[in-house]
Amino acid sequence: MGRRAAGDQKLSKAYSFRLPEDQAAELNAKIAESGLDASVFLRDFVLKNKTTVVARPKASLEKRRMQFVINKAGNNLNQIAHMLNTANKTNRLTDQLFQQATAGLQEIAKYMKAALDHVD
Repeated sequence: MGRRAAGDQKLSKAYSFRLPEDQAAELNAKIAESGLDASVFLRDFVLKNKTTVVARPKASLEKRRMQFVINKAGNNLNQIAHMLNTANKTNRLTDQLFQQATAGLQEIAKYMKAALDHVD
């Protein structure tokens, strides 16, 4: 049974062709840049005469490193928030201290997101 396309039509007819290694590498690079599945890319290319590939710019090494660090810090902030919430619900924390700590975590998260927006 064939797969279904976005228009819910059955994809039943297969086409194939061969390329030399250098052209195959070039085509694979274009497919990768597009972010699309190879069959979707080729259908769009052939049926809609799409000949340009619009790729989003790749993040710099600095931005990828910042994303990694911010993700790790975000996980830690989430763990802290969970512990604060548990402490607050079991009355081991005053409401005032809980509100201050929560506001502090939100402020840290806001600055981390802003820092990431200013890279690249």
